[in-house]
Amino acid sequence: MSTGFIENTAGPSAARYAKKRADRGRPIVAHNPSSRRPGWVTYLFLGAVIVLSVFPLYAAAMYGSSTTTEITRAVGSLPRWLPTLQLWENFAEVFAAEQFNLWLAFFNSLLVAVTVSASVVFFSTLAGFAFAKLRFRGRHALYIAVLATLIIPAQVGTIPMFVMMNEFGWIDSLLALTVPGLVGAFGVFWMTQYLQEALPYELVEAARVDGASMFRTFWSIALPAARPAAATLALFTFIGSWNSFFWPSVVMRSQLTMPLVVPQLQGAFTSDTGLVMAGVFLVALPLLVVLALAGRQLVSGVMAGAIKG
Repeated sequence: MSTGFIENTAGPSAARYAKKRADRGRPIVAHNPSSRRPGWVTYLFLGAVIVLSVFPLYAAAMYGSSTTTEITRAVGSLPRWLPTLQLWENFAEVFAAEQFNLWLAFFNSLLVAVTVSASVVFFSTLAGFAFAKLRFRGRHALYIAVLATLIIPAQVGTIPMFVMMNEFGWIDSLLALTVPGLVGAFGVFWMTQYLQEALPYELVEAARVDGASMFRTFWSIALPAARPAAATLALFTFIGSWNSFFWPSVVMRSQLTMPLVVPQLQGAFTSDTGLVMAGVFLVALPLLVVLALAGRQLVSGVMAGAIKG
């Protein structure tokens, strides 16, 4: 590696150090970071993170594989370490429950999560393109106003939002779960930050010179460039919408989503912990399938976008 390149990238002090090493016959050799293998400390740390992340779901499966008596006896530890047929019996009981329809709850959660994810990605990318690459009066103030909503807890707006949903006649309707989440401040911030680096001004100017409208420029230039960040935002939004419990518990009555199924498994006076844990496992299972199918494409897309940017 030449001292001139080192001076341009790391400064004159680093260049003098490199020259001294070269005079001693020990020149600095450039290494490709992508070819370096992580050490055992990295693997140990990642293994601990995986264990801590998977353990709650594993514990739910083990509790779901146990009877109430076994769970009562196992105070302070898991009732067992391997699943049994009791888990499938609890699954069957959850599907056959009379107080709710699990398939209808699954469809409700899927419909809301997919709709909200698609809407958040589209409108957040559209707003991010405007904030990142367009110049208009009040752009900075409007962007700050959008970001300021991130510091407001969602619970603060629960009562006004409930009043609005009641006036619209959307109580116990999926519209009450879908419409308030069609766009979010975090998505706008995420896409704005990404497009500022990943989308050169020259591409936008070239499209405008060729006669493309502003929306056509967004659709043909900005949206494909934002695909890696959009995939990540879609996954995060899908998970957040699927796991949402507080707001659906406020506005829903007869219709249920998957998280609302779990409280229905608890009796008025007694609770079958194994049955409840089996329901928790069923609620989390679709998310595991989504991550298994989209995880590799998500990581490769983010890495490609990082290299491109």
